[in-house]
Amino acid sequence: MTTAPRPMLALLSGAGISTDSGIPDYRGPNGLWRRDPGAEKLVTYDYYMNDPDVRRRSWQMRRDSPAFRARPNAAHEAVARLERAGVPLRVITQNVDGLHQAAGLPERKVLELHGSARTVVCTACEARSPMAEAIARVEAGEPDPPCRACGGILKSATVMFGEALDPEVLGAAVAVARACEVFVAVGTSLQVQPAASLAGLAAEHGARLIIVNAEPTPYDPLAEEVIREPIGRSLPALLERLVASG
Repeated sequence: MTTAPRPMLALLSGAGISTDSGIPDYRGPNGLWRRDPGAEKLVTYDYYMNDPDVRRRSWQMRRDSPAFRARPNAAHEAVARLERAGVPLRVITQNVDGLHQAAGLPERKVLELHGSARTVVCTACEARSPMAEAIARVEAGEPDPPCRACGGILKSATVMFGEALDPEVLGAAVAVARACEVFVAVGTSLQVQPAASLAGLAAEHGARLIIVNAEPTPYDPLAEEVIREPIGRSLPALLERLVASG
């Protein structure tokens, strides 16, 4: 007797999944953009490229960011356990903190829509290097460290406001949304496009849409289930329930 294949599960994660790791979200009631609207300039491409002061402040923000000290929390670990249990799983994340991988999820299972804060890239020659090296240079007295290879402007290998998403990564995420049978959106306001539209795309193609988020989202009416409980407790319970139900 053959065993029926397990349904493919896609998980779209936003900033809310990492708040228990000490990384603040952006658009929640206590989010970064609400507390300090001016901080948005520090991650806006045109401001960053054209204003040395913005770059210096951006490097100070990176140096002081809790993301580099953060560890995976119960929600990240639950997702990694799901993958180790053999569930067909792909994670699409709006986060740049690398905590899904730090929890043990293989790199190939994670699509980072907005890039990675753990790497820097030269805007001139596109050379890449670890963020930790650039931060060490800032701490050693370089307020705006240039590229060692060509002297160009360095930036975090994240997608800033005003930049387009990587079309290959976005294309892969679209394919996952169309193919999955269960789509869980967790810790995301589902307000930032095109990432938010993946939830609607999955629902249109017949997936069960489940939303785990403290605040209402525009896609709640399409969801089979909406969960408002704290993510660190509710997501592990939800994933266990999905596995048990086959």
